[in-house]
Amino acid sequence: MSINRIQLTVNDILEKDFKKSMRGYNEEDVDAFLDVIIQDYEAFQKEIEALKQENERFKRSETPTPQRQQTTPSQVNYDVLKRLSNLEKAVFGQKLSEKEG
Repeated sequence: MSINRIQLTVNDILEKDFKKSMRGYNEEDVDAFLDVIIQDYEAFQKEIEALKQENERFKRSETPTPQRQQTTPSQVNYDVLKRLSNLEKAVFGQKLSEKEG
C-alpha cells in the first residue's frame, strides 16, 4: 500500500462539518473523536517523515565494499521494510480489515 492512497489530510478532518439533525450525534463527542484522529494523523506524518530521513541516511552511508554489499544491505533493507510494514499496518490496518471482511 502506498502513502499516495491517503484520502484525508489533517485539515480535511479539522474543517469537516457534519449536518445537524434532531437525533444526530453529540457534537462535542464528534469533535473530541476528530481531535484524536488529527493527533494520530500528525503522529503518522512525523513517523513517515522520520522513516524517510532514516532511509536516506542508510542510502548515503552504504559504501561499495564487496564484504559490506554481501551482508549489510539485505539486513538494512529488511529492517526498513519491517518498519514501513508496521507503520502501514498502523495507518491502514483498519481500512484493510474492513475491505477483507
